[in-house]
Amino acid sequence: MNYKVGIVSLGCEKNRVDAEMLLYKLKEKGFTIVDDPAMCDVAIVNTCGFIESAKQESIDEIIELGKLKAEGKIKKIIVTGCLAQRYKSEIMQNMFEVDAVAGIGANSDIADIVMRTVQGENVEEFPEKTLLPLEGGRVQSTPGYYAYIKIAEGCSNCCSYCAIPLIRGKFRSRKMENIIEEANRLAENGVKELIVIAQDTTKYGVDLYGEPSLAKLLKELCKIEKLKWIRVLYCYPENLTDELIDTMAQEEKIVKYIDLPMQHCSAQVLHNMNRKGDRDTLKAKVEKLREKIPDITIRTTFITGFPGETREDFEDLAEFAKEMKFQRLGCFAYSQEENTKAAEMSMQIDPEIKQKRADIIMEQQQLIMEEYCKQLMGKTITVLCEGYDRYAECYFGRSQADAPEVDGVVFFNCSGAKPAPGDFVQVKIDDYLGCDPIGEMI
Repeated sequence: MNYKVGIVSLGCEKNRVDAEMLLYKLKEKGFTIVDDPAMCDVAIVNTCGFIESAKQESIDEIIELGKLKAEGKIKKIIVTGCLAQRYKSEIMQNMFEVDAVAGIGANSDIADIVMRTVQGENVEEFPEKTLLPLEGGRVQSTPGYYAYIKIAEGCSNCCSYCAIPLIRGKFRSRKMENIIEEANRLAENGVKELIVIAQDTTKYGVDLYGEPSLAKLLKELCKIEKLKWIRVLYCYPENLTDELIDTMAQEEKIVKYIDLPMQHCSAQVLHNMNRKGDRDTLKAKVEKLREKIPDITIRTTFITGFPGETREDFEDLAEFAKEMKFQRLGCFAYSQEENTKAAEMSMQIDPEIKQKRADIIMEQQQLIMEEYCKQLMGKTITVLCEGYDRYAECYFGRSQADAPEVDGVVFFNCSGAKPAPGDFVQVKIDDYLGCDPIGEMI
């Protein structure tokens, strides 16, 4: 029988790459891949288990698919990804909807697990997490003109609030030649924007080559003719080298955008997080970036309500965010994750206070974003067209300042030749809606 299989991938884009590799394994073995899991025989939920909200999203998705299974629309449900790795047998013990659970080390065996499941076996497979494949084919799930490329797996930073090292294991870089080969293949298949990801991209190569090698890798990626934009995410500020900053400044294909998760600016809070730095060192890093790359867009993330965060710590963070005027910022209330050091710390903060502090930062950021939009008025920017919005009755796309999913878009009207998704166009900005610029294609 030719079984139809669909995957719902949740969480980060690193998880998306894993899902694309799972799809390739299944397609290679003759399974039919369908986009809508509700229309398949076997639904795979590639879960996230990073923080409480992500875990709940994964659980909710399994429950919804379970309803379809009860109606006879789906035969089997398989859980993979971080939640499966983190909670293992607990999932099948507590969720009767689930027919199989596979840890990340079992990803290479997904076709066999699917077949065993449809034959009636309840499968639980949890091999060593380091068996998660770093190389292999993918079925691209993003639009054809952009793709993510994962340059490393796991993390060795051991931030006290983070469960990733427990779930994914130690940091493991891919060989540079393998990354270059994959990037060439993606470019040949039509990818114009390549987005470089890892849990900490700035640590790339330290384990393989004895030194940070992201700058060297980026220079090699820039040699790929068909790539037009290269975007770098998840750069830890403490590992941001002068060489990397200079490379970003010098290479035209690297978009002037960096994702720099700071998490806080208080020296004491950062110390308790097992992070380095303080307000002065972080400010100096931002100033150096803006000096070397004047038009750079900096995205960062903050955590409010970390155990022991005083009112003064929070006020310092809010003032820091206001002073730095980050063009892109996400702020999240601390999530107390079991088996992390922070979960055992005293002085846990009330959930309402944690969330209120996050809301204050984001309300403040809204004003900064509006100010950024005002500064774009009258300017002409390059936009990667992504499609036509029939509700807004105009086209939309992303500028160099916008990463997919996490940032906004640019809306634009077009009176001449109609652009296609994946086309680079010039847009003159003359208005904005919320935090999204609006303009006219010229």
